Amino acid sequence: MCASLAALGPAVLSAQELPVLLDEITLEAVAQTGTIAAPAQPYPGGQVSTRARIGALGDLDVQTAPFRATAVTEELIRNQQARTLADVTRNEPSIRQDAPSFSERDSFFIRGFSVPNLDTLYDGLPYIANPRRSALEGIERVDLLMGPTALVNGGVGRVGGTINMIPKRAEDADLTRLTTGVASDSQVWSHLDMGRRFGPLKEWGVRGNLSWRGGDTALDGNSTEVGVGTLGLDYRGERLRATLDLNAGKQNLDAPTSLFNAVAPGVPVPEAPDGRVNTANPFEFHDSEHRMAAGRVEYDIAPSTTIYGAFGASRYREDFLSSNYTITAPNGDAINELGFNPQEIEGRAAEIGLRTEVMTGGLSHRISLSAAYALNRNNRGEFNPRLLGFPTLPTNIYDPVYLPGAPDLSGLPTSDGLIPFADLRSRSVALSDTVSLPGNRVQVTFGGRWQEIRIQGFNTRPGNPDAPVGARNYLYEDSAFTPALAASWQVRDGLNLYANYVEALTEGPTAPLVAENAGELFPAVVNRQREIGMKYDLGTVTLGASLFEIRQPNGITDPATNVFSLSGQQRNRGLELSAAGAPIDGLRLLGGITLLDAELRRTQGGAFDGNDVPGVPRTAASLYAEYDLPQVKGLTLNGRVLHGGSTWYDQANTQKVAGWTRLDLGARYAFAAQGREIELRANVENVLDEAYWSSSARGFLAAGAPRTYAISASMRF
Repeated sequence: MCASLAALGPAVLSAQELPVLLDEITLEAVAQTGTIAAPAQPYPGGQVSTRARIGALGDLDVQTAPFRATAVTEELIRNQQARTLADVTRNEPSIRQDAPSFSERDSFFIRGFSVPNLDTLYDGLPYIANPRRSALEGIERVDLLMGPTALVNGGVGRVGGTINMIPKRAEDADLTRLTTGVASDSQVWSHLDMGRRFGPLKEWGVRGNLSWRGGDTALDGNSTEVGVGTLGLDYRGERLRATLDLNAGKQNLDAPTSLFNAVAPGVPVPEAPDGRVNTANPFEFHDSEHRMAAGRVEYDIAPSTTIYGAFGASRYREDFLSSNYTITAPNGDAINELGFNPQEIEGRAAEIGLRTEVMTGGLSHRISLSAAYALNRNNRGEFNPRLLGFPTLPTNIYDPVYLPGAPDLSGLPTSDGLIPFADLRSRSVALSDTVSLPGNRVQVTFGGRWQEIRIQGFNTRPGNPDAPVGARNYLYEDSAFTPALAASWQVRDGLNLYANYVEALTEGPTAPLVAENAGELFPAVVNRQREIGMKYDLGTVTLGASLFEIRQPNGITDPATNVFSLSGQQRNRGLELSAAGAPIDGLRLLGGITLLDAELRRTQGGAFDGNDVPGVPRTAASLYAEYDLPQVKGLTLNGRVLHGGSTWYDQANTQKVAGWTRLDLGARYAFAAQGREIELRANVENVLDEAYWSSSARGFLAAGAPRTYAISASMRF
C-alpha cells in the first residue's frame, strides 16, 4: 500500500495524510491454566466443541480428558431451535428428561440417577441457575460430563453426571442477530442477540440477549409466556481476565402439566394418552421469575500459573396452583388433586483457586488447588398445605373431567412473603495433580476433595405447640473426603484409552420412626464409579466407547432385627457408544447408544434383589444427522431418532411401561441478501405423532409431547 501511494508523487498526500507505522504489538496466548478466553474450536461438523469445562481441573481437551464429556455448541443449539436444557440433552442417550414437556421444569436422569435442574451449573457455579428450567438464549455451550464429580465440582448429588452452561461472550467480529419464529400451536418467538468488542486490542466485550415467547402450545388449554434477558461483560487482558453475567427471566404457564402424575400400586400401567390431552383444570397456573448475577476473575501470575475466583447469587420465586393425578384403573380412571405451595429459592456460590504447570525430573505436573462454598436456601409459606381443603376430582387420562371453578386463594401466602423452610450448605477444599510422562502420551490424575455438609430444616406449619413456626426441626452435619484417580493413554495419534475412579456424596439417611434405632443419623453416602473407555479421533469423526459401574448405597431395615442401616445398594452398569463429526463432505452426525443394567441389590428382606431399578430403560438411543443437499446451495436436511426401552414402574417389576421411538425431521436454508446472512429453519418433532410415556422415573409418569413444529427466520446484520 505504501509503495503504491508513493508512486503517485509527493504532491498527492500531505504529511498529515501519510500512513503512520505503529510499533509491533505481540499478544501472548491465554495460559492453558485459565478458562476465560474466546470459544474453543469446534470439532469438524460444528456440533460439539473440542474442549469442555472439567470443574476445578479447568478447560480440558475432550479427546485426552480421562472422563467422558460432550460439549454442545451454540451452532447446534440454534440449528435444532433448542430452547431449554432438555432440548439439548436429547442428543445424549445417557441423559433422559423425566419431567413432562409442558410442565414448569426440566429434570434429568443421567446414567440412571436423578439430577434435577436445581443441580445444573452456570459457568461452573452451583445453585445459581434457574432451579426449574434454564433458557438458552444467553448460552454459548452446554457441557455434559458423565459420572460422579465430587473431585472436580464438589457439592451433594449429581451422582450420574453434571450439566454445566457456559455463557456467551462477545466475539471479535460485531454481531447483531435477530430471530423471529412461530411454534405449535400459536406461539410467537423473538430473539435479539448482540455482541461488540471495544478497546485498542478489543479487550472489552459486551454480549446481550433479549427474548420473548408466548402463545398457545400443542397441549389443550396450555399457554406459555417466557421472557429472557442476559448481559455478559468481559475483559481479556494480557494477564488479567474477568467476566460479569446478569440474567433475568420469567415463565408464566396456564394449565401446566404436573411432574407428579403417578399410578397406584398394583394397577397395570395403561397406554399413554394422546400428547394433546390435558388433565389440568383451565384455571391452574404456574408463574415464576428468576434473577441471577455471576462473576469470574483470573490472573496469570506466571506464564503457566493462574489464580482465579468466582462468585454468584440468584433468587427464584414461584406461585402456582396445579394438579396431579394418580391412575387407579387400567382404563385410565384417576384421581386428580390440587396443590398449592409457593416457594422462594435462593442460591449463593463462590470459589477460589490456583492452577499451575511445573516440571520435575522430566515429568510435567498440572496442579489444581481450590476452595468452594455453596448455599441453597428454600423458603415457603406459613401454613399447612394439607389443611387447605381443596377438592379432589375423579377424572380419566383419556377424557379428563374439570372442576367448575377455581378455589379461593385469598389470604394464602405468595412467593414474596415466605419464611425459611430448609437450606443446604457445603464447603470444600480440593487438590489434584495431573502427571504427564515424557512425550505426554500417558497422563495420570490423582487427588481428592474434603467436604463439609450441613442441611437443616425449619417448621413452617402452625398449630404444633412442641414445634413453633420457625423452629429448626432437622439438622444434618457431616464431613467426608472423596478421592479420585484417573488416567489417559494415547496409544497412537488419535487413539486414547482412559480409566477413572470417582465418587459423589449424597446426604446420609435418618432411621425411620418404626426402626429400633429410630432417629439415628447416618454419615454422608459415598457413591462410587469405576469406568474405562476409548476415544478414537479419525480427523473428521470421533468415536467413543465406555464401560462404567456406579454403586449407590441405600438405607434398609432388617426385618429380623428391625435395625435400619446403609446395607442396601443400587448398582448401575452400562456401555456407551458415541459418535460425532463429519464422516463425508456435507454429512454431520451426533449421537450414540447406551445399554444400561440398573439392578437393585440387598433390598429389604431380599424382596426385590436382582430386579431392575424402576424408571431406567435397558436401551436408550439418540441419533442426529444433517445433510447438505449438493443440488441446492445452502439447503440442509436433518433428522433425529430417539428411543427409550421399556421400564418397570415399581420395584417389584410388575408394572411395566412400554418403550417408545420418536422421529424428528427438519430443514434449514442459508443464503445472503443485500450483504446480510439469513437462515430459515423448520423442525417437526414426533413426526409420526406417537403417544408414549417418555419417563417413569422416581415413581412418576410423564407423557411425551405430540407432533409439534417450530419455524424461524434469523438475520445477521
